[in-house]
Amino acid sequence: MQEKPTINLGLEGIYFGESRIAMIDGINGRLYYCGYSIESLADNSTYEETCYLILHGRLPKGEELEKFSAMMKESRDIPQNILDLIKDMAKTAMPMDILRTAMSALPAYQKKQSGNPDEENFAESINIISKSTSIIAAIERIRKGLDYIKPDHSLGHAANFLYMLKGTAPDSKHARILDIMMILHAEHGSNASTFTAIAAASTLSDLYSAIVAGICALKGPLHGGADEASLSMLYAIGEPENTSTYIDDALSGKKRIMGFGHRIYKNYDPRARIIKKYLEELEGDADEKIRKLAKIEMEAEKIMIERLGKQKGIWPNVDFFSGPVYLSLGIPKEIFTPLFAASRSVGWCAHVIEYWKNNRLIRPLDYYSGEIDLEYKPISER
Repeated sequence: MQEKPTINLGLEGIYFGESRIAMIDGINGRLYYCGYSIESLADNSTYEETCYLILHGRLPKGEELEKFSAMMKESRDIPQNILDLIKDMAKTAMPMDILRTAMSALPAYQKKQSGNPDEENFAESINIISKSTSIIAAIERIRKGLDYIKPDHSLGHAANFLYMLKGTAPDSKHARILDIMMILHAEHGSNASTFTAIAAASTLSDLYSAIVAGICALKGPLHGGADEASLSMLYAIGEPENTSTYIDDALSGKKRIMGFGHRIYKNYDPRARIIKKYLEELEGDADEKIRKLAKIEMEAEKIMIERLGKQKGIWPNVDFFSGPVYLSLGIPKEIFTPLFAASRSVGWCAHVIEYWKNNRLIRPLDYYSGEIDLEYKPISER
């Protein structure tokens, strides 16, 4: 047999290509989209403008952003067939499963715009990004026995989602905070879901199939589902004074403390730092339950940084503070991960389109460690 090669579990430390979309400096805790720091985008940009940046590699001019935003608005509404599908699945299926299935059905109801691949990819990206949030709002309302609310074209992308979810236009503060949350989740390099989307696309499958693959990968609790898992941990802790005991028990049992640690970041996740600021902003307006969750988070952060932050590079990540912020905006736990998927859809689309420009089928190797040349015996002799 061949000599056993070095095996990088989880493909850790392996580069499979080049990208101009995102740069993550894990040592210093920095994140950039197309050269712009995540802090500058969170302070100054909108989700629509950030989508344009990620798809085109540059910030838009005024007229370009107006046209792009108008295209997003025109693509928001959901075909009746998709609504019927959601209604049928909502009786028994989880929101991520419904989103995955609805996304796979979308191309059946989108007309091809032209024979130009670049134009088709762009049109499909707009359709995916715009309809994702509408699908999620429809899923949540239908699960609760409520009617689907059509999009309001006078509202921005984030504000429209809250409107479609709750039936009333949000105040500007809540709309802006969700806008920022979507910016923070829009892109993050070759993470598990992005790599999965690229791997599917490398076969020259279609863009929708690649996005469905990304949704499937994002679903797991070690990736997109971590924000739900982190919130469940806060509920399990229950009271701020229980935090230290819970962490002691978890660490002694070598259990993962959800919301801490990251494969890339060995410093404070810059997205978590931004979300923490807005959690503190929302805390004063929140109800007692959310204020209690925030207190548990602050206590857990303090304890974990003292014990594992500087020594082992385990710091809060983007998932840790997300849950209470979403709850403060009236977004239920069950659609945290679907909303993450909707926010990240632009990153998935951009990476797939970028990879297609120099496509090569992704086909890694695995090392066979079993026996060979075994004697085949008839079933009667086994």
